[in-house]
Amino acid sequence: MIRFENVNKKYSDKIVAINNVSFEVKNGEFVFITGASGAGKSTITRLLLKEIDPDGGKLYLMDEDITKVSRRMIPKIRTTIGVVFQDFRLLANRTVYENIEFVLDVKGLSRKDKREKIDEVLDIVHLKHRKKAYPNELSGGEKQRLSIARALSIEPKIILADEPTGNLDPNTAWEIMDCFEEVNKKGTTVVINTHSKEIVDKMQKRVISLANGNIIRDSVGGYDESI
Repeated sequence: MIRFENVNKKYSDKIVAINNVSFEVKNGEFVFITGASGAGKSTITRLLLKEIDPDGGKLYLMDEDITKVSRRMIPKIRTTIGVVFQDFRLLANRTVYENIEFVLDVKGLSRKDKREKIDEVLDIVHLKHRKKAYPNELSGGEKQRLSIARALSIEPKIILADEPTGNLDPNTAWEIMDCFEEVNKKGTTVVINTHSKEIVDKMQKRVISLANGNIIRDSVGGYDESI
């Protein structure tokens, strides 16, 4: 599903984002990537989305080495990945329904098929009753649930979430993690960048921990405070 083989990325001679990183995420896994700010978590997400290229190593997505993929193929790669950001990235002048519809427009679906898909993903995140609301009318948790619904609408094989609970209160954060759990149980691979000790400790999933661009732990369990 996802495989890094000795991947390196530098932003300058003095800033090593990731250093000789190797790991694999299999189909249907739920994985946390942890580490302090600047440890390399977001770099991994950006590499998978082809926003940046590695300086060395190989990176496989769905068994394809995407380090060799041309720029014109990037949109196709991104149809396999749904992305959820800490800052939501919603369209302020569009309703909940229209935010998802905007993403689906590129798929060429009929109006009926779009409506059915939007209702389906809003059901998953328990937001169907808010489909006519605008982002400024939503709570932080509702905005993040909309972000998840939007990511799910393209039927991705993988969900990448970059600090998805970072702007949320603890109770709302757990509601969002419940959404990710439900999505994962339906077969979608979930990879979450987080620094939340409470969430990682309670959920007891696989944890890949980074420090100074290096993997220093890859195992199932809680958060390692020494990292």
